[in-house]
Amino acid sequence: MKNILVTGGAGFIGSNFVHYMLGRYDDVNIIVFDKLTYAGNMENLAPVADNPHYTFVHGDICDAAAVDAAMQAHDIDTIVNFAAETHVDRSLMEPGSFIQTDVYGTFVLLEAAKKFGVERYHQISTDEVYGEVMEGRSTETDRLEPRSPYSASKAGGDLLCLSYFTSFGLPVTITRGSNNIGPYQYPEKVVPLFITNAIDDKPLPLYGDGLQMRDYQYVQDHCAGIDVVLRKGTPGEIYNLGTGVETTNITMTKTILKMLGKPESLIQPVTDRPGHDRRYALDVSKIESLGWRTEFDFDRAIEATVKWYVENEDWWRKIKSGAAYEAYYARNYTGREV
Repeated sequence: MKNILVTGGAGFIGSNFVHYMLGRYDDVNIIVFDKLTYAGNMENLAPVADNPHYTFVHGDICDAAAVDAAMQAHDIDTIVNFAAETHVDRSLMEPGSFIQTDVYGTFVLLEAAKKFGVERYHQISTDEVYGEVMEGRSTETDRLEPRSPYSASKAGGDLLCLSYFTSFGLPVTITRGSNNIGPYQYPEKVVPLFITNAIDDKPLPLYGDGLQMRDYQYVQDHCAGIDVVLRKGTPGEIYNLGTGVETTNITMTKTILKMLGKPESLIQPVTDRPGHDRRYALDVSKIESLGWRTEFDFDRAIEATVKWYVENEDWWRKIKSGAAYEAYYARNYTGREV
C-alpha cells in the first residue's frame, strides 16, 4: 500500500485517519477525495496541508468519472471509504441522500476498485447495522437488522462490498465501528453537541430517559484498528471495532458536565428519536486476535475530547453560528422538550 485514496477524508473519522497515517508512515501517500458537504471541513486537514505525502482532490464518490480520474492520476492501489452520510437524525428527515451516498457511492467505488485492480478496498461501517442488542454482543456473523435509514444504507453498502468479494474476487475488508468521539467531530453528534452547549450554558437535549447504551470509542483507537485490518486483515472478512464497554447516555452527559464544572440542571429531556436503538454492544475478539487493543477507556476518551473542544472554540463556533446549522438544530429539537 503506497497510494491510498481516502474518501471522505475531510470529515471526522477520515481526517483523523489521515493524521494517523501520515504521522505513522513516511512511505505512504494519502490522497483525500471529498465532496466537502456540510460535515467536510478543510480545516480538519490543515495540520497536514504542507506534508508532501498528502494531496486533496475535490470530488463526489457518486461521480464515476471523477473517481476514475483520481484513481489514474494518483496510481491508487488502496481505497479506504469513509465517505458517507452518517447522522441518524438527518436520515429520518432526508433518507434519500443516505441511499445515494452510502449505497450508490459505495457501488461506484467498488467498480473503480475492480477496474483498476486495487490491492485492498476497505469499507468503514457501523455497529448500527446489527440493530439494537439487548443481550450479549454482536459478532461479525450476526444477522443485520438496521432500524434507521442511516443504518440500512450502511448495511446495503456492506452487502455490496461482500458481493464484490464473492463475485469478482475483490480484496475487500470491512470494519464496523462503535460510537467514535474525539477531535473534529461535527457538533450535531451527541458528544460534541453536549460539550459545546455546556460550554455556553445552553440546554443539553437528552433523548428519552437517557438509558440508551453506547460504546464510546476514541477516534485514535479506531484509526489504529483500521490500519491493523488493512495490513493484517483477511480479504472478505468483517472486523468489529470498539472498546467492548458500554455506557448509558445519561452517564456520558453527566460526565461531560462534571468535567466542565457545569450543573446537571442543563440537562433537558426531549422526546426520544423514532426507533431509537436501546443498546449496541460489540464482540471485538476478532480484531484483538490481530494484535489490536484499545488504549482509551471511556473516562480518558471523554476527557481528551472535552479538552479538544475547550481548546478549539474557533473551529466549532464557526460551524454552530452558521445559518445551516442553526436551521438544522431548530428543525430537530424545537418543540420536543418534555
